[in-house]
Amino acid sequence: MSPPAVSVHGMFAKVSSVAVVGLDARPVDVEIDIGGGLPDFRVVGLPSAAVKEAPRRVRAAVVNSGRQWPMRKVTASLAPGDLRKDGVLFDLPLAVGVLAAFGQLNSPALNRYGLVGELALDGSLRPIRGALAAALAARDQGWDGIVLPRQNLPEAGLVTGIQVIGAADLSEALAFLGEGRVPGDQPGRVCAAEMLRCSNYVGPDMSDVRGQAQALRALEIAAAGSHNVLMVGPPGCGKTMMAQRMPGIMPPLTEEEAIEATRVWSVAGMLPIDQALIIGRPFRAPHHHASAAALIGGGSPLPRPGEISLAHRGVLFLDELPLFSRLVLEALRQPLEEGSVRVVRQATRVEFPAAFCLVGAANPCLCPGPSGSAGCACPPGRLDAYRSRLSGPLLDRIDLQVEVPRLTPDELFDLEPAESSAVIRDRVIAARAFRRRRLEIEKDPAGVSDLAPALRRFLRHATSSAEDSARGMDRLVKVARSIADLALTDEIDEQHLAEALQYRRPVWGAL
Repeated sequence: MSPPAVSVHGMFAKVSSVAVVGLDARPVDVEIDIGGGLPDFRVVGLPSAAVKEAPRRVRAAVVNSGRQWPMRKVTASLAPGDLRKDGVLFDLPLAVGVLAAFGQLNSPALNRYGLVGELALDGSLRPIRGALAAALAARDQGWDGIVLPRQNLPEAGLVTGIQVIGAADLSEALAFLGEGRVPGDQPGRVCAAEMLRCSNYVGPDMSDVRGQAQALRALEIAAAGSHNVLMVGPPGCGKTMMAQRMPGIMPPLTEEEAIEATRVWSVAGMLPIDQALIIGRPFRAPHHHASAAALIGGGSPLPRPGEISLAHRGVLFLDELPLFSRLVLEALRQPLEEGSVRVVRQATRVEFPAAFCLVGAANPCLCPGPSGSAGCACPPGRLDAYRSRLSGPLLDRIDLQVEVPRLTPDELFDLEPAESSAVIRDRVIAARAFRRRRLEIEKDPAGVSDLAPALRRFLRHATSSAEDSARGMDRLVKVARSIADLALTDEIDEQHLAEALQYRRPVWGAL
């Protein structure tokens, strides 16, 4: 598509903006026509309710900025007309377009810049969601730059190759477009790699944990191989505590991963204003009453990312996993396999990334005490119904299941603290680096067919009575491969398979 253009012929003007759809921003032409008739301002082109309210904000912002408003009929068309537009980012291009059509602004700079931003009634610019996606779209369209609210400047400044102008209000935006005057106090750009290198992100540490060696080992394997984990144990045994510390044992985000995560959080409107980049592995822990749209993504008129996408490149912790609705749990199956989720709403279809480590936690039953002990008073029917809430296909996608026992007060005081997150993270980083080097030689990851004959016989004997699917067998070998990577060993041996088999033992429903 050609660069943005403004052509003024009497009472017509055209400026360019973008519409955020999913994680992408698509170019939109904002066409303004000022004709005869009673004073009016209407927006056409599949606008949402938020866009339909823009005329009132835009008119007040223009007048309060000391500019004259045309007392005639104003029509704004957002093209293409079959693309649904949502959000408040069209306020700035609408205001600039009206002033250009009315002859109050005429500059060649309007041919080279895209505009996005929400206007307050006094003419100041408020931050928008999706600024990073908008800047990326401006670069892809070959524009010289983009003008947006100053609060979004650090985020949009991550995009190189274009000029990013942050304006505090409509007057500053007009001064730049009409006179080329760059607003003062423009913060300098910092590249993503530099921000990650200089970050001092510190989360909760694994050294706070006492005991639970098997669960800690399972989380380390999961971090090394991006596996999913289910921890089953009575209340108060430390499941949540360990899950909260898992991001700290994962490798730091790469530049590409950080920008991916930032893009999701920006589109969702979750990126803090004072934070230009997500620098730590995301950790999301939605409540078990969360709806399918909240967890998977959705909404109207345009879908927005859900919790699984906000956890992209990080950890999704589902506490009280069996208490989530069956619809929500079954909707996790496709994202767990593919690392993305497709959301369809009427004529709109978007795809959000969802490459996360799932950490689930469950109590053995609904009693305060552990199941199978004298403390469990669940009737058999109630216990069976509770345990059947996790379907076989979902459990098949969880690579490691581990029992987390309750510790006695003496054990809590006497046991030594676990290793620090930094020590565990170093092993995980080494394992992932070893895996990358190995995959440069071995084109395909490990599978059952890649095992030596003796190991295949061992695996056949060990699983002869188990009702494991082909997917489960493949995941078992991948867990064994991650264990071997942690040991920096090229070949999987019986010890690695035996440990992987231990974690594939069905803990849920067997206690």
